[in-house]
Amino acid sequence: MTNHDFVPRGAASLRVDYDGPPRDFYFLLVPRLTLLAFSAALEPLRIANQVAGKELYRWYLMTEDGAPVRCSCGVTLTPDAGLSDVPRDARAFVCSGVEPARHNSARIAAWVSRQKAFGGRVGGICTGAFALARAGMLKGRRFTLHWENQPAFVEQYLDLPPTGRLFENDDGLLTCGGGSAATDMMLSLIEGDHGAEMAAIVADMCLHQRSGAPDTAQRSAHSRALSSRNPHLLAAIQFMSETLETPADIDEVAARTDISRRQLERLFRQHVGQSPVQFYMDLRVSRAHALLNETSLSVAEIAAATGFASSSQLSHRFRKRYGRAPGAYRKSWTALAGG
Repeated sequence: MTNHDFVPRGAASLRVDYDGPPRDFYFLLVPRLTLLAFSAALEPLRIANQVAGKELYRWYLMTEDGAPVRCSCGVTLTPDAGLSDVPRDARAFVCSGVEPARHNSARIAAWVSRQKAFGGRVGGICTGAFALARAGMLKGRRFTLHWENQPAFVEQYLDLPPTGRLFENDDGLLTCGGGSAATDMMLSLIEGDHGAEMAAIVADMCLHQRSGAPDTAQRSAHSRALSSRNPHLLAAIQFMSETLETPADIDEVAARTDISRRQLERLFRQHVGQSPVQFYMDLRVSRAHALLNETSLSVAEIAAATGFASSSQLSHRFRKRYGRAPGAYRKSWTALAGG
């Protein structure tokens, strides 16, 4: 592995009475990983060293073949090495991003399985859970990945339901939803290693407001995005989100939220600017869009997974929203990606 300067200079400091060996982290960078999620995991380790003025942590980068890897934003990262076994007392993370199914290789899954077999600890950042699932690590475990990629994940791994939380720590199996959730996850480790004061200083150095709990949802989505805390509206949206494959009629949605249909329609008009019927349809078409991009499911299978009676029915709605039929849309992206 390449030699690093793991302890940069800085103004902030904290006395840390720890003279043990540093904890090592290995980041396996998958093509098209999200740079934000990776850096959000790495920087807290660097800052902890800087604040302590000593090597509390060390980190190393790997790629499947040892070659540089291109992030989803176009930035290229150079690894320290290709795939290799990591020490049993180290932690490893699969750092993935967009198009996770496409880059979920058998070789990476075999590497994950090998680390697990020898007592290693491998987690997932952003969409790293795809590799963990292929390696058989997630059955019966609590885990998460970025909310945008969860529909595609669930279609591929029907018996592995992810949570919608920022990060999960299931008896040492660490996963997070990416973005700044990676910082929350690493701060929890730093706090466990070196105390709450150290974690607080690192968070301040990152200008990061900690979520307060690992079970914080990735999306208070429906409340923040709609600028509403109305419990009936949020319950309706939650019910709609859970029934995309078998859509309910609006009377049933209203009944599930303990209000009349007329009240429900008024809430949607007031806070969303759409009728509940329109909003429900948009949710289904958006899910179809996600599955089209993130899975190899046929258009007919996607139609079934989003509650449409036929491919043509989906195509009509999809074209209205995105300007072209699902098949043509997928071909355009395939051509853009070079096959």
